[in-house]
Amino acid sequence: MKFNESQLTAISHRNGPALVLAGPGSGKTAVVTHRVKALITEQNVNPGNILVITFTKAAAKEMKERFLKLMQGSGQGVMFGTFHGVFFTILRHAYHYNAENIIREEEQLNILRRIISRLGMEYDNEKDFLTNILAEISSCKGEGMNLSNYYATNCASEAFRSIYREYDLALRRMRKIDFDDMILYTYELLKERKDLRKAWQEKFRYILIDEFQDINHMQYEVVKLLLGKEENLFVVGDDDQSIYSFRGARPEIMLNYRKDFPKARVISLTVNYRCPQRVVKEAGALIAHNEKRYAKKITAHRTEDAPVIWRRFTDVHEEAMDFIEHVRLHHKEGGSYNDFALLTRTNDGARYYLEKMMEYNIPFRAKDTIPSIYNHWIAKNIMAYINLALGNRDRNVFLQIMNKPKRYIGRDVLMSPLVDFDEIREAYRNDRAWMLERIDRFEDDLTILSRLNPYAGINYIRRGIGYDEYLEEYAREMNLNPEELFLVLNELQESAREFNDYRQWFQHIEAYEETIQKKNAKGGEVLEEAVNVVTMHGAKGLEFPLVYILDANEDVIPYRKAILNDEVEEERRMFYVAMTRTTKELHISCVRTRFNKAMEPSRFIEEARGTAL
Repeated sequence: MKFNESQLTAISHRNGPALVLAGPGSGKTAVVTHRVKALITEQNVNPGNILVITFTKAAAKEMKERFLKLMQGSGQGVMFGTFHGVFFTILRHAYHYNAENIIREEEQLNILRRIISRLGMEYDNEKDFLTNILAEISSCKGEGMNLSNYYATNCASEAFRSIYREYDLALRRMRKIDFDDMILYTYELLKERKDLRKAWQEKFRYILIDEFQDINHMQYEVVKLLLGKEENLFVVGDDDQSIYSFRGARPEIMLNYRKDFPKARVISLTVNYRCPQRVVKEAGALIAHNEKRYAKKITAHRTEDAPVIWRRFTDVHEEAMDFIEHVRLHHKEGGSYNDFALLTRTNDGARYYLEKMMEYNIPFRAKDTIPSIYNHWIAKNIMAYINLALGNRDRNVFLQIMNKPKRYIGRDVLMSPLVDFDEIREAYRNDRAWMLERIDRFEDDLTILSRLNPYAGINYIRRGIGYDEYLEEYAREMNLNPEELFLVLNELQESAREFNDYRQWFQHIEAYEETIQKKNAKGGEVLEEAVNVVTMHGAKGLEFPLVYILDANEDVIPYRKAILNDEVEEERRMFYVAMTRTTKELHISCVRTRFNKAMEPSRFIEEARGTAL
């Protein structure tokens, strides 16, 4: 394998700290594996003294396999692992932990359910609420935060502190640890036990970290404790591709590396071997708008000047159909579905395109779990209304929406498994006669609803029955942005537009749900040929011949929640990552309207192109 000058400089680095800035497609994996080989074969380092850390099991496995192939079977003893894997190894030796001590996610959620139930907290969607609380606990641990100074985002801060303390106590009683505890416990162990710290420092004399831009605060603190006097910390990454702040990744750690290690050697891998020249140029113009970064000039190894195709469509339907036609034509001409990657900002953003691919029998695979809008609690409320209108009188269905909006109907009047409106009237006739008109109106609304098509029906639920007003009130009570809720409702209503009756719409939903369940199932459907549907987060580290970035609009990318400059800079890095996934063609498009809402092109389009679209 032939290396360029900067790659050779990195590979031959011997002792002391080094920072390798590795741009997209710059061959960083080859640099890491060849440097490990050079340490062993040229510098006589014992393989058992080398530790290589990556962020995923898959990446660690791939790097180990590439290294062993390079060494032709020798080189056994080098440790390749994730942060969690390495830290758990240390804890296993110190505390005799085994796999049984690692808590499973379902156990975590059960603990939180009990705590939240005891605290009497209310929420409309249990799964989302518990998952968000768990993520917030993880963030606190990953940052090593002082809990008393922490302000929660998913519930009242004092309530969150109670949840955190009780959750932590529950784990200790069970002698269980979660993935973040692996880091915290290792930090505490190495900090307090100098003898153990010295032993592990002697064991891991050379530490290499891949994707260093994704490291969090506590991981970095543990790594520093593992370093011996030589400070042989060789880190590889790209600050321009730091896109995991929601997992605790802190790009400023990489940006401040030379402050922590003033003698560190900085090596830049600036040749992109993956992307066509125009992609490299326009992606470079985009990322240059970020202020907090290492300045670098990436050049393309490939000289062909394939254009970046920028398009602006009338609406999501036109945009989706253009993509469908490109896929069908490519396949008809003998190309593979595998060549295509459809990149979206979020999992939710893919739904419309997935439904269109199902409609036209185009196979697809999703790298990430695909959430279904039809499982959202708002969708379930709408469907509960429709089911009641169609004659379903199940008590549980009625309970979902009987006070959305408020009608002041009490649970105590629903005495049987099936709801009878006459029985409800009778319950209020004597002491609250004013309720009778509300109940009559409710029943009349259901009658009207039963006669409408799905699109008009949802519109009637929103405006005629008053569900929009309920959502606004709910948002105020829960301190949520109502726009977030209305986006779900708008998309749900738009999905129903082309169906003539509720039966057709429900059949479509059932088919879609069945397909998504197959895609999400572990060990489920495996397709030899399929369009790749990937979020921008999930696309990092991957490459495809034909990359399509759809829905490049303001509020989508940058995401509507990105307000602060640091947040917008991360969104820009995400767009940069998406642009640099292609090996051949890059198509980027935006729309003028999205589910009846006027949309503006993403600011990133003009930053990359130099002109507005």
